[in-house]
Amino acid sequence: MKDQSTEENILKAAVSVFQKKGMAGARMQEIADEAKINKAMLHYYYKSKQKLFEAVFRQAFEKFAPHINQVFNSDKSVFEKITEFTDSYISFVMENPYLPNFLIQEINNNPEFADLFFGSEIAPNPLRFKKQIAEEIEMGILKPIDPKQLLLNLFSLTAFSFVGTGLVRGILNLDEKTFKAMMEERKILIPELLINSIKK
Repeated sequence: MKDQSTEENILKAAVSVFQKKGMAGARMQEIADEAKINKAMLHYYYKSKQKLFEAVFRQAFEKFAPHINQVFNSDKSVFEKITEFTDSYISFVMENPYLPNFLIQEINNNPEFADLFFGSEIAPNPLRFKKQIAEEIEMGILKPIDPKQLLLNLFSLTAFSFVGTGLVRGILNLDEKTFKAMMEERKILIPELLINSIKK
């Protein structure tokens, strides 16, 4: 019978190793060592590295994606959705700092993972949000903008500081405490910047 605390310990260890090595570079023995269990025990819980990777990804993303889709699919205005998405994304990534690089690395280097990610029922789906942007442009609320460009601006402004944390901290000479304080400030600055750029 599988023990829940052992499984949680394995997932925590896997996050640590996958973050450092990526899917391709990680070894099951390293994960077992990190979890302080033997390799046979690890294989009892997860038959392959791919299954373990999928479990780590799903555990992290299941915390985040449903709320993002809730934001995209709500009846709130585009301005409110931009504000809520920014706050939710930054808060989540500050609690799970490994996730952006983890996702981007695997999507870029692992076509099978990309198919798994984008084909998943929990993957973010901004289709309704894109339609809403077009509708609010027609209503004269927003300046004309390609909805895909607005979404790209939103994703870029929220994600870059975390994907390029080392670069950002190095160029701006930030310690960890100051970096985190700046990210909190960006919860306000990013929506202001985007909303002011599209508001009629």
